[in-house]
Amino acid sequence: MILLIDNYDSFVFNLARYVEELGVETQVVRNDAITVEAIERLQPQAIILSPGPCGPRDSGVCLDVVAQLGPSIPILGVCLGHQAIAYALGGRVVESGQPVHGHSSLVRHTGEGLFAGLPSPLQVGRYHSLVAEPDSLPADLEVTARTEDGVVMAIRHRKWPLSAVQFHPESVLTVGGHTMLANFLTGAGCAVDICPPGDLPPGQSPPDFYALPVEWPSAVVSLADRS
Repeated sequence: MILLIDNYDSFVFNLARYVEELGVETQVVRNDAITVEAIERLQPQAIILSPGPCGPRDSGVCLDVVAQLGPSIPILGVCLGHQAIAYALGGRVVESGQPVHGHSSLVRHTGEGLFAGLPSPLQVGRYHSLVAEPDSLPADLEVTARTEDGVVMAIRHRKWPLSAVQFHPESVLTVGGHTMLANFLTGAGCAVDICPPGDLPPGQSPPDFYALPVEWPSAVVSLADRS
């Protein structure tokens, strides 16, 4: 089961639908309706921190989830969730000076982790006015995607199973959203269904997820190991 923490966002059930289209059960809970201790009792295979209309300081349990569960449970942050991960680990999240809502951008990425099997540059859908300040990010956070003008669009932890994207993989403006989520889920040990048709541009075949091993840091602990 994947736990999706809802930061009071209108996109959250689109995100849940994408995960369930990949054949993985999802439980959605509001960011002020659960504690870290309750999450540990649920024993989710992975956690997704959703987008939301606020800043990371107002993301409820998300900051504690990152700080306390980040070393052991795979976590994916999306938009506000991305900002919460950066902020919880010591980065600064600032006004971008150029808000984008429903804007399509090209990003260049490393081709690893979430982006395995996807072309670079890649078209993504953006809905945000805050950004993680790259020079403030701790050494343990690696920038894995940027816009063509240098805005941080994705990060991952060098030791913990944490990844995050500033854009929305569940947006119709994003190419390969199911692929990114499937890469995250397979890295977390979930068995996923083949990418639904239409996820990639015409003429480009979806990758075989079972042939795309995603290497996560050794800090990933299986549920069997944790029990």
